[in-house]
Amino acid sequence: MSGVTRRSVVAGGMALAAAPLVARAAAGDAVVETRAGQFEGDRIDGGMLRFRGIRYGNAPRFRAPVAFATPGQRVPAHEYGPICPQGKGGQAASEDCLFLNVWTHGASTAAKRPVMLYIHGGAYSNGTVTVPLNDGAKLAAAKDVVVVTVNHRLNALGYLYLARFDPRFADSGNLGQLDLILALQWVRDNIAAFGGDPRRVFVFGQSGGGAKIATLMGMPAAKGLFHSAATMSGQQVTASGPMNATKRAQAYLAKLGVKEDNLQPLLDMPVEKLVGALDATDPILGGGVYFGPVLDMKWLTRHPFWPDANPQSLSIPMILGNTHDETRAFIDPNSAKVKGLTWDNVAARMAPELRMDLLPEWVVGQYRAHFPKDTPEQLFYRATTAGRSWPGQWLEADARAAAGARATWVYQVDYQSPTQPERGAPHTMDIALAFGTLDAPGSFTGTGPAAQKLSGQVMGAFAALARTGRPVAEGLAPWTPYTLANRATMVFDTASRVVNDPRKWERELWGRVPYIQPGS
Repeated sequence: MSGVTRRSVVAGGMALAAAPLVARAAAGDAVVETRAGQFEGDRIDGGMLRFRGIRYGNAPRFRAPVAFATPGQRVPAHEYGPICPQGKGGQAASEDCLFLNVWTHGASTAAKRPVMLYIHGGAYSNGTVTVPLNDGAKLAAAKDVVVVTVNHRLNALGYLYLARFDPRFADSGNLGQLDLILALQWVRDNIAAFGGDPRRVFVFGQSGGGAKIATLMGMPAAKGLFHSAATMSGQQVTASGPMNATKRAQAYLAKLGVKEDNLQPLLDMPVEKLVGALDATDPILGGGVYFGPVLDMKWLTRHPFWPDANPQSLSIPMILGNTHDETRAFIDPNSAKVKGLTWDNVAARMAPELRMDLLPEWVVGQYRAHFPKDTPEQLFYRATTAGRSWPGQWLEADARAAAGARATWVYQVDYQSPTQPERGAPHTMDIALAFGTLDAPGSFTGTGPAAQKLSGQVMGAFAALARTGRPVAEGLAPWTPYTLANRATMVFDTASRVVNDPRKWERELWGRVPYIQPGS
């Protein structure tokens, strides 16, 4: 395959799009013929069809992806493709990781089901959709939608910014985003054969997946490829600045012993060595080097939500959500940081966990006065959740409201984990709720009647947004759109309800200082 150009990514697969579309699922097997090939999947419980490991592109190292198709050829789609190398996890990993997966009731082009495409979390460096928590069968069956999950390039393979060193790598800072755009183009051109409606594509993603979606909403190349969205504890107010991204690339190259004026060794060395250098020290943040989308003035020409919401995205109906106790997932209640918390040490221990530059001792005093019954541990989690990434979420919602976007809805998960009560309502709680995978490893929800009811509401609201542009679900109170006047928030709990500005006091406290997106 030849190298990709900007035009070919924007218009990806247009030559294929001119071909006539044929779809079928023959009795006794699961074969769907598309412009990209004949895909042989599996029939699973309930008559569902499942297709795993469909290649949507090739990924030349540090270069833009290239669309992949085998028209007329029979392609097995029974097993997941490899995940992006990331230095951990037990799954097969490869740079050759541009694969997607599809679940559908049936492959009739007349079905025109809404498409729900999921992008995984793990910041921009880790993660995969090929885990039971992200299995699309229950969501597809319960809500009569086509579910698609996507893997793409991560960490240095997807976001190492080399453009200022070598023009061959002009796209390198946003490769993971270009992979996702290519996957969305594949969906546009092929999903009708799986019974999906390419004019009703809903993207949803948790944590880093939500941040990737927020970034896509500001990328001209993604315009028109999706029609509604939900970000779950994931936001991208600003992208990485190109100078900071260059400093991070320099730190990474130094770890590898590669000179800036000769990047050929990057193309020649084994991928294991590239992954091994991911622990290079970040020159801006400290810790491991940060990778994420870059304001490269080619693919990303302005920040997604600064100084305002990108006008390109204002017409896209959007849900933004978070959980009440985000940091109870990141910081183990049994860890040394939490064990032995007292009023004398809580400020010092929570300071490194904050992403907002407010005096920790003052913050503790304010919280103690406002929540006098809190223990040091409760205050620690409350303040670190509110002073970490949550402000990015309400800033995005405020930006949309200020720009006049009427189709914006906000939620907060307050539902407390019945299986790990010490975790409260932690980061990732909403993944199982959105997929219906309540019994999957990694789920905090439990499988009881309350969890099943809440999952039905979350799945229903998301699927309704995909289908109609409004999150209306059976058993769920009318969900009021978010405005600056009301800041209406759906509180998902055993008794879900809409509350106006439920964390007003915390929002105003942390709103005293600027929110600086990590990595910017």
